[in-house]
Order: sequence, then structure tokens, then C-alpha cells
Amino acid sequence: MQTGVAGQSALEEYQRRHEKREARIDAKFGRLAGVVKFLTDDPQSITAWRKGSVGERKLAASLKENLGDRAVLLHDRRVPGTRGNIDHIVVASSGVWVVDAKNYSGLVQQRDVGGFFKVDLRLYVGGRDRSKALDGLGWQVKAVIKALGGDSVPVSSAVCFTDAEWGWFAKPFTMRGVFVSGPNALARKIAEPGPLTIDLIQNVAGHLSETLPPKA
Repeated sequence: MQTGVAGQSALEEYQRRHEKREARIDAKFGRLAGVVKFLTDDPQSITAWRKGSVGERKLAASLKENLGDRAVLLHDRRVPGTRGNIDHIVVASSGVWVVDAKNYSGLVQQRDVGGFFKVDLRLYVGGRDRSKALDGLGWQVKAVIKALGGDSVPVSSAVCFTDAEWGWFAKPFTMRGVFVSGPNALARKIAEPGPLTIDLIQNVAGHLSETLPPKA
């Protein structure tokens, strides 16, 4: 079974963009290129890929430590026919979990911005609206269900913030059908008892490993 390497494709994308930027600096500044590189940093659009890769690796390590042999972890999965990838797929007794790792900083909050007569719940992290992180999981869940050949196996989704902060009494929550949490709470949720036996966990994980192979 090809379990994949967490964060590998994000790291490769960071390296590709970083090297492309350095090549542009070399072409533009010639002998002064070294000075320019020393005095300037990669922009956020490049460093975000490296930060994302770190978050994926941290989450993979946490899930492995907390779940042990109770689950099978598949990382950095390619979805045939698309350019996207799935950060993590976890197969456990509770079912199949599609997990998107986010290495954001700041306080995680669920806010209602709809006013008096309308409910409009949004996900905020560090004061910024991160609700798109929830919507992006829809196509990934559909891809996994398709790979499984139907909905006979329960498929759930989660966004996990590896470095964010939670208020004193804050708890993980479900928003737009997506479980929102940190690494430890996610492991506890995945570890809940469910319909999949040990043999079925292995069979489902093996099938997904072939139909959604590692991207890198």
C-alpha cells in the first residue's frame, strides 16, 4: 500500500516557485543578484506553500501518534482528471475521513455575520474570513465517494488547524458539514467507534491507495 508522504507536493511547489523567482532575479540583476536575494525574501504567495507543507507534516505526525494502528493514513493523494490533491485520507472504524490541513495562526472563531434577520455563519482564523477552506472540501469528498464506488462507506470531512489558537472554552465544531478542529480533537473524533471492522479498514484503505495514488 502506497501511503504517500505528507506535504510532499506542497513542498515541491514551493521549491519550484522559489527557484523560478531566483532565476528571474539572476536574469535581471546579474552580478548583484546575490545581494538582492540576501536583502529580500520570497513573497507570501511562495512561502505559503512551504508553510502549508509544514502543517501537513505536523498533522500527519500527530494523527499517527494518536491513532496508532487503529487507522490507516494516506497522504497527498492525487485525484485523476484534476490538478488538485487531497492532503490526508484517514480510514478508521468511524469511516473514511477527508482532511485538509491548514497551517494558519490566530484565534479560530465561528461568527454570525448575517445581522438581525439572517443567519450567515463564517469561519474566522486570526480575524480573517477563512470560510473558503470549508467549501473547498466538497469536491474532495465527492472524489473519494466516486473512488469507493458509492456511499456504502461513511465519508466525513474535516479542516484541521495545526497552529491556530482556541479560546478558553472553545470546542471543535461542525460547520457546513465539515468538522473544524485542532489535531488532537480530530484524532479523538476519528477514533470514535463505527461500522468498519479491522479487515474492512484495510480493504478500503488498500482500494483508495490504488484509485487515489500519491501525487508526488
